[in-house]
Amino acid sequence: MRLSRIHTTQALAPGGEVVLDERACRYLTQVLRLRTGQSIVLFNGDGRDCAAELTRCDRRGCSARIGEVLSTEPETALPIHLGIGISRGERMDFAIQKSVELGVQALTPLLTARSVVQLTSERRDKRMEHWRGVIVSACEQSGRSRVPMLHPPQALDEWLTAQRTGLMLYHKATNTLATAAPPDGALNLLIGPEGGLSEGERGRAIRSGFTDVRLGPRVLRTETAPLAALAAIQVLWGDFR
Repeated sequence: MRLSRIHTTQALAPGGEVVLDERACRYLTQVLRLRTGQSIVLFNGDGRDCAAELTRCDRRGCSARIGEVLSTEPETALPIHLGIGISRGERMDFAIQKSVELGVQALTPLLTARSVVQLTSERRDKRMEHWRGVIVSACEQSGRSRVPMLHPPQALDEWLTAQRTGLMLYHKATNTLATAAPPDGALNLLIGPEGGLSEGERGRAIRSGFTDVRLGPRVLRTETAPLAALAAIQVLWGDFR
């Protein structure tokens, strides 16, 4: 039987004990219905999975005693930084969740000309907290022990200035992934929001050093495009090989 994996932000020292946060406690007690004495796996993002035994597990709180290190996740073969235009609600959640499952190392939500979602500072903070939860849950489910970095929402031009080079999805591009040059150690991947990037934004990305590529003859939704692109990239150059 596979043990449930739970993320914690605390240090995991064998023999030590940690108090789990409210999210983890609610999941353990209300969803999994675990009890004191049962075993789980804990990870904190440093690459290690640690055995743990619940020393308390009820609606008032959960704590666990840390056991041995079970495994250490190797570094990724191809670090991928995904810059993706912010889309609405479940579309963005789905894109982030599946991108984590497919191995991205970092994500930056991008503010673009065609972004429908407008973020005030208060709403941005709430979205960041929500997206972090999506990332953590995806790591728990997929077996990842290194939690991808979530950067704050950023204007596209600022992101381009910082990244300088990478691949940009565009359904009318001449290039394909098969004809694109292999990445040199790491890869930045740019994907627009609903409606895609504007002509001006694509031009600025190309002048910055990005190569536009198409995935095939069909136009993919903004939540589908990362899945198709990341899977193909992992087969060509990453850890699907």
